[in-house]
Amino acid sequence: MRPTNKKIFFQLILLSLMVSIFLFFNGNSRIVKAGTGEVYKNIELLTEAIRKIEKSYVEPQDAQKLIHGAIKGMVQSLDPHSSFLSKEEHQDLLMETKGSFSGVGIEITVRDNLLTVVSPIEGTPAYKAGVQAGDRIIKINGKPTADMTLPEAVKSIRGERGTKVNLTIMRESTDKPMEITLTRDLIPMKSVRTYLLAPEIAYVRITNFQSKTANDLADYLQAIEAEGKLKGLILDLRNNPGGLLSQAIEVSDLFLNSGVIVSTKGRDSSQDLHATAHKEEVERDYPVIALVNGGSASAAEIVAGALQDNKRAIILGTKTFGKGSVQTIIPLSDGSGLRLTTAVYYTPNGRSIQASGISPDIELKFIPPPEANKEDSDILREKDLKGHMENQQEHATENEKTGEEREIEKRVKAMIERDNQVRSALQLIQTWSIFSRMKTGL
Repeated sequence: MRPTNKKIFFQLILLSLMVSIFLFFNGNSRIVKAGTGEVYKNIELLTEAIRKIEKSYVEPQDAQKLIHGAIKGMVQSLDPHSSFLSKEEHQDLLMETKGSFSGVGIEITVRDNLLTVVSPIEGTPAYKAGVQAGDRIIKINGKPTADMTLPEAVKSIRGERGTKVNLTIMRESTDKPMEITLTRDLIPMKSVRTYLLAPEIAYVRITNFQSKTANDLADYLQAIEAEGKLKGLILDLRNNPGGLLSQAIEVSDLFLNSGVIVSTKGRDSSQDLHATAHKEEVERDYPVIALVNGGSASAAEIVAGALQDNKRAIILGTKTFGKGSVQTIIPLSDGSGLRLTTAVYYTPNGRSIQASGISPDIELKFIPPPEANKEDSDILREKDLKGHMENQQEHATENEKTGEEREIEKRVKAMIERDNQVRSALQLIQTWSIFSRMKTGL
């Protein structure tokens, strides 16, 4: 590029930036116009810095790379959740909410300037390897994460299926860093898993909030409700890192007939939202218990807060993560994008849960099961007695079950035995059902 072209190039950059800011300031009456001169002065400083780099840096630099770097640093300075996305990163993020991707299956954020695991996604390599919510990732493949942006960390952890990535993790309960090597795999984005814990008590696990989450949940509820009246539902939002705000609203709406679900307030009034519930065609008056923990964040907290404030569900577990801000994906002209914090959301009672989280109605910590489950091993039962009579009805029922049904039943039984929070929720609903049938007399 000849000197005259360089000059024109930088003048065009300066002009485009000034035009953008002029439009921005004129479109936002709340900004004091007297401050625009200071902004222009700083843009001139930016242009001067780019010109100096282009002229004096030891190696030639790509102009777009310099501009992207400047934007990245600017956005990174705003808050841990805002970031500049390259064209590739922008496309990956859009794909993530719709289908699947290859990686290890963790949601990460920056907390206290450290790369932190919000939660592992159930059934993924990270989940199976024991990665936990709150783990601090201090190195990725031996490279310190201290100076990494969030998109850079995500890009480093993801990769082709079958390849490996090494994470160095610090955990509160350990004194030394842990080295965990994970083999990347296709991360399925099926967000709703369902089981029957008892004939009329359903269990629904939402792993994250994607474009089809509410529809999948509605289909399941309609199908099971058509078979008979439910006596209760356990809604598991533990280790759910969030997702789409619209889906959190729709999921909450499935259980509410009226009232506020969530409200958001931003600097720009276009980001203000006041979502209210609509009356459902099906009356869902059965008890709901929602399970939460420190890995429940963002959209999961919106659902928990909506059900709690509207007194539609009992919240059981431990305090949630506390991510109470809304990020908007804003596409840019070259295919890149901004993931920008544009609003803060509030529960129906006007609570902001930013950094404070949702406190459960019933505080109950998860107790890991012992390695060898010897429950009932020393109890003598009728079936253990020599020559005991067989239950022919039970055997007939067992013979009618398919292999898949037996496997699901086995999985459900193991979950109830090994998960004290699920077990407690189930007992609460069963007790609820018993007491509701009792008649009081004077």
